[in-house]
Amino acid sequence: MSLNRRNALKLSLSALGAGAGLAALPRRSAKAAEPIRIGLLCVKTGPLAAGGIQMEQGLAIFLDQQKQTLAGRPVELFVEDTQGVPATTLAKAQELTERDKVNVIIGPLAAFELYAIIGYTTKQQMPLVAIAAADNISQRTPSPWFIRPACTSSQTTQPFGQYAAKTLGYKKMATLADDFAFGYEQCSGFMRVFQDNGGEIIQRLWPPLNAPDYGTYIAEIRPDADAVFIGFAGANGFRFTQQYFQYGLGGRKPLIGGITAFDDAILPQLGKIAEGLLSCCYYTPALKYPSNVAFVAEMRRRYHRDPGLLGAGPYICGEVIKAALEKIDGNIENRELFMHAMRSEQIAASACGPLRFDEFGQAVENAYIRKVERVDGWLVNVPIYTYHDVSQFWTYNQAAFLKEPVYSKNWPPGRYIEK
Repeated sequence: MSLNRRNALKLSLSALGAGAGLAALPRRSAKAAEPIRIGLLCVKTGPLAAGGIQMEQGLAIFLDQQKQTLAGRPVELFVEDTQGVPATTLAKAQELTERDKVNVIIGPLAAFELYAIIGYTTKQQMPLVAIAAADNISQRTPSPWFIRPACTSSQTTQPFGQYAAKTLGYKKMATLADDFAFGYEQCSGFMRVFQDNGGEIIQRLWPPLNAPDYGTYIAEIRPDADAVFIGFAGANGFRFTQQYFQYGLGGRKPLIGGITAFDDAILPQLGKIAEGLLSCCYYTPALKYPSNVAFVAEMRRRYHRDPGLLGAGPYICGEVIKAALEKIDGNIENRELFMHAMRSEQIAASACGPLRFDEFGQAVENAYIRKVERVDGWLVNVPIYTYHDVSQFWTYNQAAFLKEPVYSKNWPPGRYIEK
């Protein structure tokens, strides 16, 4: 998408709100007594099902806490199983939009699913409150009908690259991640900032998403690497970490992780080996913001576990939707008004902390360096350092950043990797 197209989208967003003004638009919908219809796209079958089930649980808890009412209107929730298949995700988005007549869609889970539906939801002018972390959706190919309270794939791995170089003092590192966009974007963002701060990424390994075993990849890790960064998704983070320690590397070559590598949902399975592991993410159950304390307590009561990132994501989406609806007196039928209200929202204390949105609808939020500790008998990612108000562009010049290719398997180039 050209810069001219992006500027046109920015202008259309201005027309949604600032040009006309919120007060100039009709406030109360004629359908105020009718329910607000929310669609949720999540994976409930297949290898990503554990995360999709968490998504449904997180949103269910939020709506129960609101007594199934937002801005004085009842809420109906429509949940669709995408099966982690892009074509199915698109079909389910069409069903939610055309059959169920939802007012807003939350989800989907995976980056490749988000890429599959963004063209359709934009054409339909369907408000999409996204979970999937795909970088470019909020960068070179923006949509005025999109907003993402969650982070992009690289948004928190970029500051972690600085932390690894400057605070942890690592000089040479290897990276491993699933061989698809989410893995590429996490590792490339980490590599760029790590190297800009004096470090060297000397090796990048890409196991397939459905790798049956990681032994051969672990054996390939170069002995001169000071530490290893991993960007695995779902249960793969658990399986790799378990095997990493089984092969004896855990005690002699530090392992650090991206946003889902040591997710709180898998910490009980990792057990004692998880203690001390470091990662960086925009959320952790250990945050003491009031809504998060209530959310974590209810997740523990109902499901006897802490919420992982995918459980928290829809909960935070719910907070954003609620705040916007209260601002516009529940008038969700006016989609332009609703989108402008969400994009202009600033929440001082969501479940993940302070939250606002940039011109592309992407959250600007805290990035927490987290250390796994045992607290009151629970293994928890405890924040030990906070990068405040983190943009998806980190500290780089936005215009220059957007002229570069999207983070990928081959961008930026591996300057220190032997050919």
